[in-house]
Parts: sequence; structure tokens; C-alpha cells
Amino acid sequence: MLKKLVIVVLALLLVGCGRNENELVMVTEAGFAPYEFYENGEIVGVDIEIGKEIAKELGKELVVKDIAFDFIINEVKSGKADFGAAGMSITDERKEEVDFSIEYVVSNQVVVVRKDSDIKTLDDIKDKTISVQLGTTADMYVNENYKDAKVIAQKKYLAAAEDVKAGKSDCIVMDQLPAQELVKENDELKILDGILFTDKYGMIVKKGNQELLDTINKVLQRLIDENKIEEYVIKYSE
Repeated sequence: MLKKLVIVVLALLLVGCGRNENELVMVTEAGFAPYEFYENGEIVGVDIEIGKEIAKELGKELVVKDIAFDFIINEVKSGKADFGAAGMSITDERKEEVDFSIEYVVSNQVVVVRKDSDIKTLDDIKDKTISVQLGTTADMYVNENYKDAKVIAQKKYLAAAEDVKAGKSDCIVMDQLPAQELVKENDELKILDGILFTDKYGMIVKKGNQELLDTINKVLQRLIDENKIEEYVIKYSE
């Protein structure tokens, strides 16, 4: 009798651990305005709006999970999330681990410094202390292209900003739109003139999940054709 009871309890636990088929789980890192960030305790932004449209297309409810950026790929690979969207740069290295959607945003990477900084041009950062967000394309780019620089990788852009404000770091390399939001909130910071490099964003799914990928691509293409993504960017950058 006890053995049967244990089996029933285990079965119930397994059912309880199962995924809700009516939910579409999106994983992100909500510190990347205007793409995903907290507003009045809720995660909002460009990628969230797109995620809602994908969920609507599938007849499901969107559930958004906020985790560290460098865990996003593993969360999708393990099946804990259906797809990832977090200003995710399309790179050959990442393509080996997950499948990417079509590109839906082309972003410019810029350099943020203190207003009183002696860094005047993009060339001046080559031997400085540079802060980046861990796991981003900026992180990989700086480590690959600035061998004489000291790189500080932070979990959040806000921590990188505090490094620069406190003088622990000379600059931040990051996406232009979040950088614009960052300097709005921090009067002592500014963006250097010029573009360091250009980046392309896509959404990610587990390798082989072609059905979901096709749906995501369909929705992204529709939103691009309707200029909706541009509207989302403007809405969440004001």
C-alpha cells in the first residue's frame, strides 16, 4: 500500500512539474531599455510587445522570465523556455547552440564616458578600462579587438554605469538605444560621437524547433512590414 502511495505522489509531482501548454515562455534579461526593462514593477519593451504578438498568433499566454543574460541560451536549450529575446546578437558561435529567427533590429554599438573624460574619440579607448555587459556582443568584441584594454564584465548595464561614474572604469561599450536611455538618467555621462560597430538582433529557439521558429519569423516579418517594430522602439525610447 505504501509503495502504491509513493508511486501516486511521484506521478502527481511529475504532472505538477510539467509545462503549461497554454503558456509561451519567453526568457530575457530585463535591463536593456527600450527592448526589455522594468516599468512600475512590470517588464515592458520592444521585445515584450513582439512576444505578445507571437503568443497571440499561437493562441497562448505570454510568460516572461527575467534572468542573467549569459544564462539565456542554456534556458532555451534545456527547454525551460520556449524562446529567448533580449537584444540577442546573431553570431556564428551562438548559431552552433540555438536557432535564430530572421534579424529584426540592426543596432549600433557606441561608447559611453563621463562628461569630464579625457577620452575624446573612439580610438582613445584601445588601452583603457572598458566595462561591458557579460555575454553580450560588446563583451566579445572588446575582448577580441582591444587586447591592451582592461575589460570589466558586469551582469547589468547599470552596474557598468556605476563603474564609470565612480572612476573604476573609463567607458562602457553598449547598444545605442539603451545608451541613450542611460545618459538621460545620468547627467554625468555622455555618448561619444561615432559608431564602434553595427550589430543585428534575432530571437532564439532550441535547435530543431522549426514550427515555433517559423511562427516567430512570420510574426516578425509582419511587424517589420507594418513598421510596428519601429513604432515600438519609438514608444519605449521616449
